[in-house]
Amino acid sequence: MKSWYLLYCKPREEQRAQQNLALQQVESYLPMITQQKTIRNKKQMVTVPLFPSYLFIYFDPELTSVSKIHNTRGANRIVGCREDMTPIDDRIISALKRRVSGHIPEVEKPLTKGDKVKFVDGPFKDLEAIFDENNPDKRCHVLFTIMGQQKRILVELTNLKPIDKTNEN
Repeated sequence: MKSWYLLYCKPREEQRAQQNLALQQVESYLPMITQQKTIRNKKQMVTVPLFPSYLFIYFDPELTSVSKIHNTRGANRIVGCREDMTPIDDRIISALKRRVSGHIPEVEKPLTKGDKVKFVDGPFKDLEAIFDENNPDKRCHVLFTIMGQQKRILVELTNLKPIDKTNEN
């Protein structure tokens, strides 16, 4: 009976495996997302696999040889427990397809000196600060008022979000 299975692929060869499986009439699904990456010091939007090195395949092991799939270029092995392949519930794949198709990347403008920010994580969660400057190691300096004094502290950039100036009171 046809079911979904998880195929572990060789590093960065998910699309190659998907193309070669299509030539064998094996249905596959490679969930992709768009994210911002820095390439040669420029921020660009790139499409990457949601689960690197993994590909979902839909086939009947009694009709299609498992060894044929294992020997497909780009493929490594079907994920399972010991010798048994573990089928994946169709509802999981359907939910994944719905979520990925609804994924809209957020393109945020870079923070500039003087922008108001809010901590979203860490010990200062939900407190506000003023963005000062970026650091090359994905950290930044912010001006933070603590005990009546303004201090310059170094924090993870991912712990901050800009405060929307249009919603300010």
